[in-house]
Amino acid sequence: MSAQTQLVEVPPKETALQVFQAANGLDPFLQKIRNEIDAFIPDVTTRKGREAIASIAYSVARSKTALDNVGKDLVAELKEIPKKIDAERKRMRDTLDAWQEEVRRPLNEWQAAEDARVDRHNEQLDRLKSLAEGLAELSSAQLKGLISDAESVELGEHWEEFEPEAAREKDKVVTALRAALVKRDSYEAEQAELARLRAEADAREKKDREERIAREAAEKARLEAEQKAQTEREAAHRREQEAKAAADRRELELKLLAEKAERAAAQAEADRQAALRQAEQHRQEASRRAEQAAQQAREDERRRADAAATEILRQQEARERDEEHRRVINRAALDAFVEGGMTEECAKQAITLVIQRKIPNITIQY
Repeated sequence: MSAQTQLVEVPPKETALQVFQAANGLDPFLQKIRNEIDAFIPDVTTRKGREAIASIAYSVARSKTALDNVGKDLVAELKEIPKKIDAERKRMRDTLDAWQEEVRRPLNEWQAAEDARVDRHNEQLDRLKSLAEGLAELSSAQLKGLISDAESVELGEHWEEFEPEAAREKDKVVTALRAALVKRDSYEAEQAELARLRAEADAREKKDREERIAREAAEKARLEAEQKAQTEREAAHRREQEAKAAADRRELELKLLAEKAERAAAQAEADRQAALRQAEQHRQEASRRAEQAAQQAREDERRRADAAATEILRQQEARERDEEHRRVINRAALDAFVEGGMTEECAKQAITLVIQRKIPNITIQY
């Protein structure tokens, strides 16, 4: 901007900051412009006078722009200073962070190794503790397997400072497993005894029922025989009475027929005796059939008892074969884990977790 288009010289760059940051620092420059304005005498009556007014107004505007540009340039330079300071601060922080990481790296590496070591011991402790979890539904064979697993946990210097805690946990787990085994053995013995008692009760009830049926059948046969004998006796008696009446009538009519009537009566008596003997034979036959039925029922019961005992023995042998089959498969799986790189203890733990169905979507096919 030329001096011809502004009324005052702007502050030089060397002193501009002091001028602008001082209170009323621009007053000297503004006073010079004010003096120029006050010294000017406007004349609007002539063209030249009007052009002079426009010129002085333009100069005031140019002076304003010149002074404002000095301040704007100064502010722009000052705004660059914080950016440079922030950049240097960031460089300093990044450098010191890198140096801090470099200095702390051995400690961090040691801490990571220490944490991993402690985690390994804690994981082993957790696996040991897990052997005593969820025992309520396990069979005595499974509990014995867990006791063997717990007792096989070796203590020693490899546990480092965790050895005392490992020893305590091992004792607690073994104690808990043995207590659970005692309780389970008692429960299984009670169940076996209850099953035996139920079987005996069923057998007694069945025997009593069959003997009652046999007695009822014998009693029915006896009653039928006695009723038949009574019927035959009554019939004989009626026949005797009828024969006697006929004899009496005929005795009055024909005495010659008396002997014949007596013979008829004798024959009737013989028939009666024969009927009595036959009724007795029928009664004895019914009693014999009832005894045979009772004997047959007892023999059937003995055969069923023998069959039940044979079936119990067969089921026991089947369970033993199944347990051996499962043991062979579990051992094969354990050997495969060991061949794959796992320790035997970890392999046993893995097999146990799979058997207990604690590993989702994994089962052993027996």
